[in-house]
Amino acid sequence: MRIARLMFTTMLLTLLSGYSLAVQAADDIKVTSIAEIEIVTVGKDGKKTFKRTPPGKAIPGTEVIFTNIFENVGKKAASNIVIDNPIPENTFFKADSAMGKDTVITFSADGGKTLGLPEKIKLKGSDGKLRIAQPNEYTHIRWTYKGQLAPGKSSEVSFRAVIK
Repeated sequence: MRIARLMFTTMLLTLLSGYSLAVQAADDIKVTSIAEIEIVTVGKDGKKTFKRTPPGKAIPGTEVIFTNIFENVGKKAASNIVIDNPIPENTFFKADSAMGKDTVITFSADGGKTLGLPEKIKLKGSDGKLRIAQPNEYTHIRWTYKGQLAPGKSSEVSFRAVIK
């Protein structure tokens, strides 16, 4: 079983100052993590153009795109690749923004202790009863890659978070 685990630092200032991290994980999986914002411009013809750039100074309400690129730098196909990603402090997960081709995406609202599909993530409400957690209460995201990643090949997973 091959497992690559990536944990982002939760220091928002580090993430928003051009943060990029490359991790040589177990079993020859190299992971590079980046944080970007998306700039939208509208041309004279009304056509929108999207460009991603490092965040620089980001203010509350800014949406940040976090991307993990994972590459098999080994000589054999890799399987059972798992990417764990805390949602950075002072941000909240933007609903329905987690993406990853050929992955199962699960979430946690308890600091990563338990993970599940959104309808299975529960928290205690103010009345003491369990309720379904809202996306802005998620603390972690996990992607489990379901395929075989051939040597020299890469894939990526991502999510968006909004600065509080």
